[in-house]
This record gives sequence, structure tokens and C-alpha cells, in this order.
Amino acid sequence: MGAQVENKQGRRVLSEINVTPFVDVMLVLLIIFMVTAPMMQQGLNIELPETVSAGISVPDEPFILVIKKNKQVFIGSTQVPISQLGEKTTAILKARKDKQVYIQADKFVEYGVVAEALAEMRAAGLYQVSLITTSKGK
Repeated sequence: MGAQVENKQGRRVLSEINVTPFVDVMLVLLIIFMVTAPMMQQGLNIELPETVSAGISVPDEPFILVIKKNKQVFIGSTQVPISQLGEKTTAILKARKDKQVYIQADKFVEYGVVAEALAEMRAAGLYQVSLITTSKGK
């Protein structure tokens, strides 16, 4: 592999690249990335932006699910536990022509609470779920 060259005294000189330090550095970098990668997936504390969009027209009174700052879930003025959300919503929507569900969550509600409400809806077979946002001031 290495080039062999004869010097003035007639001895052969071997010229090879020593890759041991390179491998050591690569292994250290691999360990650093393996340790830091799970930390990067936890997320950052951010405030989600408001949206600019046109309103939608709804023929019937919309079915709005409200999630308050203290993680309480309301259908209309009735408080419902998240674990019963799917079955209660399904029972209410059976009598309605429009099967669309709108979730209006407080800006400071944890994302996990909204995700859990969405998961309950999907487990109940409700896939027409939209989030209500406020219009961004100009």
C-alpha cells in the first residue's frame, strides 16, 4: 500500500499514513453525538405564532371543544374528563349532520394536553378535527 522509496544509503523508507489518531477522533465524535442527540429531541420552549387566514363558513352551530389554561376540557359549558372525550363527542355528533370538531385551546395549554385530546378523538373515529386560532393583528 505505502510507497517504498530508497534513500541515499540504500535503505527502504516506508511512507504510510497513520490512521489511528483519525479513528480515535471519530470515535470520540460518535460518542458525543450519541449523548447529545436525545437531548436535542426534547424540544425548545417556544411561543407558537398566530396565523393569518380567512374565516370559514359553517352552516350549523359549530361543535367547539374548549381546553382551558388549567387543562380542563369543556364541551359547551359541560366539563368532560379527557378519558371520556371520545365517547361523549361521538354520542353528540351522531345526531349532527356536520361531523367537524373544532378545538379551541388556550395559548398557554401544554401541547401534550391538546395532543391527548386529539388522540382521544382519533381513537373514537373522528378525523375531521380543526384548531381555532386568533387572527394576527396588522
